[in-house]
Amino acid sequence: MTIGKEDLVKYRIERAKETLEDAQLLIKNERWNSAINRLYYSAFYAVIALLLNENHKPTTHNGVKFIFSKHFIKTNIISQEFGKRYSQLFAWRQKGDYADLFNFTEERVLPYYDFVKKFIKQIEEIIT
Repeated sequence: MTIGKEDLVKYRIERAKETLEDAQLLIKNERWNSAINRLYYSAFYAVIALLLNENHKPTTHNGVKFIFSKHFIKTNIISQEFGKRYSQLFAWRQKGDYADLFNFTEERVLPYYDFVKKFIKQIEEIIT
């Protein structure tokens, strides 16, 4: 079975939304490091959908970040602010997952929930 590009893009957007819902559950339970992880992956899946829609197929997280920046941030299709926040989530996800004795706080996490929600919406608007 061959999966078409449109189906894959749709699947990635659905995963982005589902993962955002997971983040919301973690936030409600004050699981801040795990919430950052899910917020990053929610944004990541949306970016993957955007890149696939434009026939880009990066194979690493750094590759996704590089191609996204080159084709969408530097060209102002997506704002510099969104690009900075996506990069921040990338760094924080790694810190939250791998750093010893580090914990995120509610004050850091909550603003990023709203950001990711808007980010997914903007990507959906570009794709459609």
